Amino acid sequence: MARSSPTFVCDSCGHAALRWSGQCAGCDEWNTLVEQAAPKPGAAGKRGGSRGGALAKAPRPTTLRDVVAAETPRLLTGIGEFDRVLGGGLVPGSLVLLGGSPGIGKSTITAMMLGNLVASGRSCLYVTGEESVAQVRMRAERLGEQALAVSALAETDLATIVAAIAAERPDVCVIDSVQTMHSAELSSAPGTVAQVREVANTLMSVAKQGGTALVLVGHVTKDGSVAGPRVLEHLVDCVLVFEGERERSYRTLRALKNRFGATSELGVFEMHEGGLVEVEDPSARFVGEASAAAGSVVLCAMEGTRPLLVEVQALVAPTEVVPARRVANGIDRNRLAMVLAVLARHTDVRVGSADVFVNVAGGVRVDEPGADLAVALAIASAHAGEPMLDPAGRPLACFGEVGLTGEIRQVAHADRRLGEATKFGLGPVIGGGDPSLAGLTTVPTLARALAVARSEAAALPRAA
Repeated sequence: MARSSPTFVCDSCGHAALRWSGQCAGCDEWNTLVEQAAPKPGAAGKRGGSRGGALAKAPRPTTLRDVVAAETPRLLTGIGEFDRVLGGGLVPGSLVLLGGSPGIGKSTITAMMLGNLVASGRSCLYVTGEESVAQVRMRAERLGEQALAVSALAETDLATIVAAIAAERPDVCVIDSVQTMHSAELSSAPGTVAQVREVANTLMSVAKQGGTALVLVGHVTKDGSVAGPRVLEHLVDCVLVFEGERERSYRTLRALKNRFGATSELGVFEMHEGGLVEVEDPSARFVGEASAAAGSVVLCAMEGTRPLLVEVQALVAPTEVVPARRVANGIDRNRLAMVLAVLARHTDVRVGSADVFVNVAGGVRVDEPGADLAVALAIASAHAGEPMLDPAGRPLACFGEVGLTGEIRQVAHADRRLGEATKFGLGPVIGGGDPSLAGLTTVPTLARALAVARSEAAALPRAA
């Protein structure tokens, strides 16, 4: 039986065509036609009857309070940081997209996860489209005997993968990677928008019907976003991003979308020869490496429900290049530009003719507004060439959002941030918050924060 021909649908207006062309005949837009698989025979009748026939009987809605929702136990992966970011483990029948740059550790963490699940009595399947089974075994050997007990399949054909999942009925299945899979219903190459969309839709149906938790490993683009059509992120239940620098040992895992948990949690790992190791107390690692030098302060940040102490470093260097460079690593570059503008307008720190580099040490990325004050103080310290230290001679700890009028705004969970700093002997902490909190020096403006930080550093005895 000959397969039906695919159609090409315009992303802008929905116009359908039998052949691809550069310009849509419906809306005259260019490069908007995307290949889609032709509907299966009888599919139209299932949705509402064939043309000319009677419409299907309308279903009767159910009040939500009358719906009985059975609690489904989650599948614990045995990796505490991974389970916490997921919201308590994998949900049976869910679809999880795990993205990350090449070599960051996506295959390693999925292999460790499947090994732990097999050891706990769960059935697992690892489908690879980028490597042979022998290559997967070579990587699994360094992860221990548990990883070697995982069933593996080297396949890229979607129909074959669906048949294997239906036959094996695993509790958890990893597809590595979704960009290498292809459907015979489409003529386009693997990794194209049409192929990724068709593969994800088919695998989602398999996951929901069979109760298999599917983990799709995805590539990322040059700007760090998950590759593939945007509909892929809307389709899955959870989007996880594995971040870090391959030259460094630290890796961070965060959720951009999670239908079964919070999206603000952060997991920290460290890459060793034997695989990824959880960093249960990352603040201890980052604070221990913080330097009491000019341009260095400690930020009391919040990542989900976890307080996190990280070192923010700044370097201000004269330059003859116009315009001067603004380089941000670990924070938003637009946020850095705003902090520099507030410093120039409301304080005596003006670095318009100098290159400014800001880095969050350890490869961690901080996206919350509470990092503004730390960035500002680090730049001021680097500009003056004088370290900002607490009374004990350790790097100054701070947090707070900087407003455009130069005020320091309060941020959430000030007590938990303060408690984390106190735990490691840092203090008093400078920031915006409740003045009644012990150990917190409340500052109303950025100018006042600079004055307090400089006075505390000036009070320290000078080395001979």
